[in-house]
Amino acid sequence: MKHFKLSATVRKADQLGKKATKGLRREGLVPVVLYGGGETQHLVVKSDDINKLIYTPDIYLIELDVEGKQIKAVLKDVQFHPVSDKTLHADLYEVSEDKPIVMNVPVVLDGHAVGVRAGGKLVREKRNLRVRAAYDKIPENLVIDVTDLKLGKTIQVHELSFDGLELVDAPQAVVCAVKQTRAARSKDATAEAETGETEEEGSEHSEEHKDAE
Repeated sequence: MKHFKLSATVRKADQLGKKATKGLRREGLVPVVLYGGGETQHLVVKSDDINKLIYTPDIYLIELDVEGKQIKAVLKDVQFHPVSDKTLHADLYEVSEDKPIVMNVPVVLDGHAVGVRAGGKLVREKRNLRVRAAYDKIPENLVIDVTDLKLGKTIQVHELSFDGLELVDAPQAVVCAVKQTRAARSKDATAEAETGETEEEGSEHSEEHKDAE
C-alpha cells in the first residue's frame, strides 16, 4: 500500500457547530473525524491536501500528523457538495498492525478471455472488492486472471481467493462476465436463418425428386 502524508489540527470548541464549519470551508479547510483510536477526534485539514488523497484510484496508508503526533490511518468515507462536488467532510480510521480493517480495493482484470476471442465482450461488474485484513497486508489492487473465461460465463466472488485476505462482498456477487454482443447475436441469428433456408431447399429438392420418380 502506498503512503500519503497529511497534516491536521484539532478543532477547537469555537470551531464546532454548523456555522463554524461553514466558516472553515470558506477558508479552504475540510472537517475530518478520526475514528478507531482511544477516542473520536475532530480535526481539520487543508482541502488542497486531502483532495490529492481523494481524487485518485489508488488506496493509501495515511501518515497523519496531528499537531506533532504521528498516527497511521486510512480513508473510510467522504462527503461531497451535491452541486459543486467540493469536499465537505471526510472520515479517517486509525489503524494498527494487530487490528484488521475493511477496505475497498480496486479490481484489475488480467489476460485475454477466450470468450472475447469468440466474439463476446468482457464486462467488469465490480470495480472494487471489499477485503478484511491487517492494513499492511492490503494490496494496491486485486488482479484477476480472466484468460479462461468463456462466452456467457461469469466470475463470482466465491470463486476468488487471495493470500492473507478475506473477501467481504456477497459470495454470489458477479465480478466480471463475458457477454454476447449485439453484433454476435445478429450474426448467429443470420447463420441460423441461412441454415434453415438451406434445410428447406434440400427438403424441396428431395420432394421434387420423389415426384419425378
